[in-house]
Amino acid sequence: MRSRIVPEPLARLPWKVLLLVVAIGCFGQVVLYSAAGGSLRPWALSQGIRFFVLLGGAMLLSRVPERVWKDSALPAYAIITVSLLAVELLGKVSGGSQRWLDLGFIRLQPSEFMKPVIVLACAKFYDMLPPGETRRFSAIWPAAMLIGVPAALVMLQPDLGTALMICAGGATVMFLAGIPLRLFIGGGLLLSVATPLAVNFLLHDYQRNRVLIFLDPESDPLGTGYHISQSKIAIGSGGIWGKGFLQGTQSHLDYLPEGHTDFVFATMAEEWGLVGGCLLILAFLLVIRWGIDVGQRATGRFARLTAAGLATTIFFYVAINLSMVMGLAPVVGIPLPLVSFGSSAQMTVLLCLAILMSIDRQNRKTVGW
Repeated sequence: MRSRIVPEPLARLPWKVLLLVVAIGCFGQVVLYSAAGGSLRPWALSQGIRFFVLLGGAMLLSRVPERVWKDSALPAYAIITVSLLAVELLGKVSGGSQRWLDLGFIRLQPSEFMKPVIVLACAKFYDMLPPGETRRFSAIWPAAMLIGVPAALVMLQPDLGTALMICAGGATVMFLAGIPLRLFIGGGLLLSVATPLAVNFLLHDYQRNRVLIFLDPESDPLGTGYHISQSKIAIGSGGIWGKGFLQGTQSHLDYLPEGHTDFVFATMAEEWGLVGGCLLILAFLLVIRWGIDVGQRATGRFARLTAAGLATTIFFYVAINLSMVMGLAPVVGIPLPLVSFGSSAQMTVLLCLAILMSIDRQNRKTVGW
C-alpha cells in the first residue's frame, strides 16, 4: 500500500536517517546564525543553501547502483591522485596552504574527495583479492601504497588533518578486511617511536607548535595556545544548560577564534551547554550506527568494507574535531561536519551518506523489501 502512495524511489530512502541529518544541518545553521550575532549573513544563509543543494545531490546519487561505485573506485582514485599532483604544480595558495584547484567557476579541493575515495579504492582492492591471500604480505603493501601516495601529497600542501583522515580511512578498511592485528600493533609501536622524529624534522613550524601546545597549552596562552584555551573557556562557561541562544560571550565578543569553523562546537556548547552538546553527539552517533548497520546487512565484501569504512570516516571527522576543541588532541584543522561553516566537509560527508544509501538500497532489493 505504501508503494502505491509514495513513489518507489522515495519509499526506499532511509527517511529516519535523512531527517536526522537534516536536523543536524539545520541546527548547524542556527549555531552559525548566533555566531554572526543574530544574522543570516555571512554564514548561515549560504551554509543552508549549500546544505540543501548537496543533500538533494546526495539523494540523487543514492540511485547510483552499487556496482557503479565498485567499478569506478580505482579510476576515481587515479583521477584524484593526478589532481593532487596538479595542486602541487598549479594549485591556488590561500592562507599559507596550497590545497585548491581554481577552475574559474569553482575552486576544488581534491584532498576532500580522497577521504571517501580511499575507502572505495581499498575496499575494491580487497574485494578483488582472494580471501586466503589476506594474511600475506601481498595483501598489505599494495593497500599501503594506495594510502601512502595521496597522504604524502596532501602533507606537501601542507594539510596534516586531511592526511590523517586519509590514513585512518584506509587503515580501517585494511583492518576490517582481515589484516592481522599484530601488524597494526607493530605499526602503532613504530609510529610512536617515529613521532618525535616527525615532529622535529617533517612537520612545518606551525604544525610543530600545535603539537607542543597540545602537550602544554599554558606555555603560550596568548599565542599558539590561544585557540585551545578560549575553546575550553567557552565550553566550560556553558555549564549544563548553556547561557542561552544568542547569549554566548566568547564568540560574540571575538574571544574565540574560528568560532564558526573549526571551533563551532565551542560556540554551540557555550549557548546550549552540556545537554546540547550531548544531543548533537548522540545524533552523529545514530547516523554512524546506521552506516555500520548498512555494512552488516550487506552481502558482498566490497559493500561491507565500503559501508563500514565510510561510517568510520564520519566518526573520525566528529571524534577528531571534538578532541581538538576540548584540548584532547592537537589542532589539525578538521571541521565538525554539517555544523562548521564551509562546503568541503559538508560535501564529503553527504557523499559518504549517498554511497551508504546506495548500498542500503541494494540491501533492501536483495531481501525483497
